[in-house]
Amino acid sequence: MSEAVARTVVARPPAQPCPAPPLTALRLHKRYRGGDGSEVRVLEGVDLRVESGEAVAITGASGAGKSTLLHLLGALDLPTSGTVLVDGRPISDLDEQGLARVRNRRVGFVFQFHHLLREFTALENVLIPALIGGASMEQAEERGRRLLGAVQLEHRLTHKPWQLSGGEQQRVAVARALANDPLVLLADEPSGNLDRHASEHLHDLLFELRREKQLAMVIVTHNVQLAQRADRILHLEDGRLHPRARG
Repeated sequence: MSEAVARTVVARPPAQPCPAPPLTALRLHKRYRGGDGSEVRVLEGVDLRVESGEAVAITGASGAGKSTLLHLLGALDLPTSGTVLVDGRPISDLDEQGLARVRNRRVGFVFQFHHLLREFTALENVLIPALIGGASMEQAEERGRRLLGAVQLEHRLTHKPWQLSGGEQQRVAVARALANDPLVLLADEPSGNLDRHASEHLHDLLFELRREKQLAMVIVTHNVQLAQRADRILHLEDGRLHPRARG
């Protein structure tokens, strides 16, 4: 080996490890005990990997286990067996406090029903997760104002949920889900309770935020138009995920 080549080899920087994807599921199984004592198998070895900035739509018949899968991915429930990794770290070994931190700081949730606190304003609903996450009141309020501006509700800061339209309430819920800059956004029929116009507005918002914040986004939906906007469509059937062609 020549001296020049040797210097090149020595000077070569070490290979950098590839960053872990924000969300990974490995061989997830979920089983329940039915009312008659029989075993109900919901998920049968589900594998899923979602990269930063990627949107995955999950479709399937009612009762197929779509919401169950989303709950497992978001640390709202634990699998019977298998592993969920958020930011490359398995969550199944965490205690309840650790799981709560994952839900608060790493994962944002948007559900079909907004679940806003009726007695609080839009701004207060958004800043609560930031306060729970350890932000000061000043930091949380600044973040809440910025997020409500991002969802075009800067003129509704002091309005309470019952003073907002259904679409506005759901946009507040989206802002709340992003309060702690999560890596992953999980949405369960996010527009299922909205009319067509409000649904389209919400879909535009979700995908714009996905792009801006490079979120790993998983959307459970029956809405064909929403599913078609995702980078991948996966169909849950017989406890397993199957790639679905577009069109």
